[in-house]
Amino acid sequence: MNFQSDNFYIDKVLNNDANAYASLVDKHKNMVYTIALKIVRNREDAEEIAQDVFVKAYQSLATFKRESKFSTWLYRIVYNTAISKTRKKQFETTDLNYDIVENYSEDDINEDLNRLDNNEQKKVINTVLKKLNTEDHLLVTLYYFKEYSTEEISGIVNISQSNVKVKLHRIRKKLYGEIQKFIKIQNKEIYL
Repeated sequence: MNFQSDNFYIDKVLNNDANAYASLVDKHKNMVYTIALKIVRNREDAEEIAQDVFVKAYQSLATFKRESKFSTWLYRIVYNTAISKTRKKQFETTDLNYDIVENYSEDDINEDLNRLDNNEQKKVINTVLKKLNTEDHLLVTLYYFKEYSTEEISGIVNISQSNVKVKLHRIRKKLYGEIQKFIKIQNKEIYL
């Protein structure tokens, strides 16, 4: 389906055409669900959050000032709602080991990864991504998989753009260290 701009639908909704909101939901439902799922890591909770978010956004649409994109405003609602839910459930996350961050070479990691076939590469990357805490996982998803700019991410997670860049840099370093560690463990298992 070809969508109009978000503002087109917003104007219609604000002019009492509630059916136009369905187009905004259709346009953004996948990303809303994806963000929620990355944070809560549970499909049922992510679906519930997505529904809550669209209700909250509809009820607050008149307060949307259009200073940022609608998607940034909406995804911030998702982020805040999902974070609130995780705080209530008090999920524990496994944080990456900071000691290994400096003990790698990106060239070594790339060389090790290139020795693996595509399925093995995906396995390594998915295993390492699961070790990220909620916020880091979301930042990686938004930046690398959804290709959002650091400015857009800043608006969604409510931290400065420079802080987003610093966090992404640190996450990359942690990921490279974890990938190197994972590959070394795999290589030891092969030779045992």
